[in-house]
Amino acid sequence: MKQMRLKNIWKEYGSRVVLENISLEVERGEFISIVGASGCGKTTFFKMLLGEEQPTRGKMQLEGRPWPKEPGADRGVVFQRYSVFPHLNVLENVLLPLELQAAPFSARLFGNSRRTALARAHQMLACVGLSASLQRYPHELSGGMQQRLALAQSLIREPQILLLDEPFGALDPGIRADMHTLLLSLWREKKFTVFMVTHDIKEGFALGTRVLVFDKLRKDSQAPEAYGATISFDLDAHRNEVARKSA
Repeated sequence: MKQMRLKNIWKEYGSRVVLENISLEVERGEFISIVGASGCGKTTFFKMLLGEEQPTRGKMQLEGRPWPKEPGADRGVVFQRYSVFPHLNVLENVLLPLELQAAPFSARLFGNSRRTALARAHQMLACVGLSASLQRYPHELSGGMQQRLALAQSLIREPQILLLDEPFGALDPGIRADMHTLLLSLWREKKFTVFMVTHDIKEGFALGTRVLVFDKLRKDSQAPEAYGATISFDLDAHRNEVARKSA
């Protein structure tokens, strides 16, 4: 069974068409990069995957069931701006999702439950290279370290799908390369599915196993909002990368 199936998806806001006729099947463990010009619907599509937006028409399925209408633990998310809690230290930021999952009203764990959660948090922070920064607060971390923290916070609940919205766009090139290596290492180890929106086509091909190009195939200068974007190309990233290098 495919992990995800999207069939004839449309997204409209009144008379404004943002996305049209998108169909897609995804296997578990794929790394899908999403590229395209600004305003071509990438963010709207991202919000639909997250569950913040619903399709106007069409069908979305996850594991053979209707797509959840609210963001859940099955989907982790990392944005370009670091989505961590500034009043919590590094360890507390990663521990909090486990506390909320187990005790949604009090967000507090005790006894064996707390010890188990702390062990998981320590292990995840070791995976992202933040073991030496457990008591530091986000404002005391570099940009790359903050993004490592955001990644750890998203992965601690072991989501099926990781959604990345321009996660490395604000980082310096050297730090960005380090984050690429870290993300690929975690993806290979944890075997989750990744959707990454990026404006950097080179980054999309370097990280993804598959690249989706969003574009408006139908245009009308008299009615610019009458048509939406769709997936104009669905590319095997590895095959195209090999072809470019051998050309």
